[in-house]
Amino acid sequence: MKTNDDSFFTDSIDPRLAARELTAEAMCKLLIWMADADRLEDRGLRTSVALYCIRPDLIDGKTLGVIGYISGQTRQQIHKLAEDFRFRIGYES
Repeated sequence: MKTNDDSFFTDSIDPRLAARELTAEAMCKLLIWMADADRLEDRGLRTSVALYCIRPDLIDGKTLGVIGYISGQTRQQIHKLAEDFRFRIGYES
């Protein structure tokens, strides 16, 4: 009789550890995307766009148009940045 020594079948997975790993992976993707800008102002803009996509209540519900106006960019530029965020992070709103 052949036994399977693959640890996938024998080791139980700690759900807390798995959740921690998934959270760390998501946070890393988010931080890398936010930091992927040359200027500090652009990093702040990316942070605002990420908050718009994930937790708009944390930026008082500001629209992409308002974020663009404050940052001196068009709504279309900000919308494109939001689309890039959603694509790179794999986030569906």
